[in-house]
Amino acid sequence: MDLTHLDNNDRPRMVDVSNKADTTRVAVASGIIEVTEEAYRAVITNSTKKGPVLQTAVISAIMGAKQTSNLIPMCHPLMLTSIKTDIEELPEIPAFKLTVTVKLKGKTGIEMEALTGVSIGLLTIYDMLKAIDKGMLIKNIQLESKSGGKSGDFIRKS
Repeated sequence: MDLTHLDNNDRPRMVDVSNKADTTRVAVASGIIEVTEEAYRAVITNSTKKGPVLQTAVISAIMGAKQTSNLIPMCHPLMLTSIKTDIEELPEIPAFKLTVTVKLKGKTGIEMEALTGVSIGLLTIYDMLKAIDKGMLIKNIQLESKSGGKSGDFIRKS
């Protein structure tokens, strides 16, 4: 299999997508941050010193998805048409699961935007809780599904 981000001389390049057709593309990614019981309670009761943790994580997840091409060298700047977030409370662990869904009509995939949104959102939770819990664990950042484009659909099997 050829690596698309290398030219014939093995030099890095951004893939030329100018001849590809626009298609509707959707990508969903998720990740989990495990925290201590104390940190979980502080988030749920909105009693952290840095403000509303989950609301701030949602904003940063959206900002992260929008900034992907500035962070990952070979990603194309994209005109995203929708970014949706969901944070699921997992009190039995305790943890939070962040899911980011990104959509556009364009020539290239948006998996990286969804994954970057999740990563930045979870890192924001870490930043806002690190005074309470330095042992937080960010894990399972993964693509859940994607649709559109030449490579077709993907759905993660449980």
